[in-house]
Amino acid sequence: MLSSLGLAGCADTGLSAITTPVSAFDGLFSGNPQADPHRLAVFVVSRRKGERGVASEEMSDNARFSFQTISVPPSHQAGQIERPSLGDQDSAHDFVLASRRSMGEEEFVRAIATHLSGRIGSNRDVLVYVHGFNTSYDDARYRLAQIVEDGRFGGVPVLFTWPSTNSLLDYGAAKENATVSRDALTRLLQQLGSLPDVGRVHILAHSMGTWLAMEALRENAISGSPDLNGKLGDVMLAAPDIDLSVFKQQMARLNPSHFEVLVTANDRALSLSRTLAGDRPRLGALDPHKTEDRAALDALGVKVVDLSSESTDLLHHGNYASAPDAVRNIGAEIGKSRIEDANVQAVLGQKPVDDKISSEPLPPLTPAPTVAEAPVPTPAQ
Repeated sequence: MLSSLGLAGCADTGLSAITTPVSAFDGLFSGNPQADPHRLAVFVVSRRKGERGVASEEMSDNARFSFQTISVPPSHQAGQIERPSLGDQDSAHDFVLASRRSMGEEEFVRAIATHLSGRIGSNRDVLVYVHGFNTSYDDARYRLAQIVEDGRFGGVPVLFTWPSTNSLLDYGAAKENATVSRDALTRLLQQLGSLPDVGRVHILAHSMGTWLAMEALRENAISGSPDLNGKLGDVMLAAPDIDLSVFKQQMARLNPSHFEVLVTANDRALSLSRTLAGDRPRLGALDPHKTEDRAALDALGVKVVDLSSESTDLLHHGNYASAPDAVRNIGAEIGKSRIEDANVQAVLGQKPVDDKISSEPLPPLTPAPTVAEAPVPTPAQ
């Protein structure tokens, strides 16, 4: 029982089988069955040796860079990743990898800079997604595409993927892989923060990936750049699988006004993780309605959102992306208009963040307009 719970618990996948009530905004294209799939551009930094089979679970000697296009089906419903259970994939009904091009590191950074060119305000932002334990390469890239699509994010999405195995017995090995990946993520954040035209660099991390993201931010802080040259935006930690004491130490060098912690008190995956960690509390499973947990969250100074009532799956571990209103509100948070940079190419100053705990049901959001994608430069012959 524990084994089966652990294998599924930290997974960020398998939502195609979940039935979610269709709201006024779900199935945005369903009224037009002849609509074409929507293509999303995604930049990927991978520490995996490959994208399939055993190689995808092994650590590469160096980071690998690519530009990928993900096709989102016209019948897509918010909160779901439509993938075939049997047979071949079909772009009319499934998330599909439409194209992929490998790049060198310098070309990769230049391509992101080009992709940002000509954008205004929050559309100049970058969203870095760091997945958690038990997440395949496909699961990671399709999850980011789903978040971008459902959240109507108008900036540039970047996936950082690392080898995360799919066995509870390999949970410790996955943590080691996350540790080895810290330097590559630290470097990526430095590079993004140094782009002259970037607005904000937002980070969305899930489960064990939150620990990896926090370690990378801490390394940047130790090196003298806790806010990525003033470009750090929102840092959203979804179901963080982090020991509370460890998180306090990580936050000691960082500005809490940037941070939003998405908690779910009934998260069964984090309950198992707590057991494996010797009954040490996980940050993502704290209950803001309990006096002791509320005091611990208040002391952190971060914004806290309780997603316990937003659950759409048995384990309550992927609420941030599977609950339609939750993922739309993430998009609204990082895509909101900012007065200070509405008509400029760089962000100045810091956005104040309300640190009060919010546990009310999330309101539905009106989809924001999308922004045309800039072409990726073709290497000179």
